[in-house]
Amino acid sequence: MKERSLIIDTDPGQDDAIAILLALASDELQIDAITTVAGNVPQPLVTDNAHGLLALTGREDIPVHRGCERPMLRELFTAEYVHGPTGVDGTELPEASVATSSKHGVDAIIDYCLGAEDGSVTLCPVGPLTNIGMAIAKEPKIIPRIREILWMGGAFTEPGNTTELAEFNAYVDPHAAHVVFTSGVPLTIFPLDVTHRALMLPRHIEALDAFGTDVAVAAVGMLRFYERYDVDKYDIAGAPLHDPCVIAYLVDPTLFTGHAAHVAIDHVNEETIGNTYEIADAEPNATIMTEVDAERFFDLVVQRVGSL
Repeated sequence: MKERSLIIDTDPGQDDAIAILLALASDELQIDAITTVAGNVPQPLVTDNAHGLLALTGREDIPVHRGCERPMLRELFTAEYVHGPTGVDGTELPEASVATSSKHGVDAIIDYCLGAEDGSVTLCPVGPLTNIGMAIAKEPKIIPRIREILWMGGAFTEPGNTTELAEFNAYVDPHAAHVVFTSGVPLTIFPLDVTHRALMLPRHIEALDAFGTDVAVAAVGMLRFYERYDVDKYDIAGAPLHDPCVIAYLVDPTLFTGHAAHVAIDHVNEETIGNTYEIADAEPNATIMTEVDAERFFDLVVQRVGSL
């Protein structure tokens, strides 16, 4: 029996790809849909990449809904400098044999929520929060239906990776993040503070490569391309594997520890826009994950993705 059904909202991106593969490999989880959002690369590339991952794994039964083309109020900022021009450089994903759903990603989120019981829908955004924020703004009646939003984004004590203060997903659409943070929906955040503790070392990639499956070969190709940016920029032994932290937490929450806090985001001042911060002595609206058992985390990722 599946322990949790979820919608993955994503902008693949190599680390998004590994998060999707981990979810597909985890019997505890049921993916009801994938919604795509412009972020690491623009639409339609992120949608094509989501389809390619499902084709690679033989899971084209999962619907893909193309979501927002740009942030709520800002021009789209993308990260080809990290992910390459396709977003999943390092491999060539197969062509999809099914079409993208005709239903927009925002409307798909709304309809899934309205058709569910209160407190039953898990949303897993691992990109900018545009689709989630738009869904909440368009139809606030979905709020009580949402069990939890788990977001990879933000930076608190850790410096930003896009500006001095801002993490990429927060920087791309801070206005959508503000909508989500102030919605009252239970929120769990996986910021750079925790993802930078999950460094993907060469031995992890080698262990995955040893499986030799089509999925493992594709994953290794993406990871070897993806790691070069952070290794060169930070002079570290491996790249942080950001987005799979969200999925790994759903599979095994004991991998992570964190604390409750009231989280806000700067969405007004251009000099500090995208900065996520805690407000002391205010009612908590989120749980911020700060620690990860990196060895157990990578054991999970390698064994599950390698088994596909």
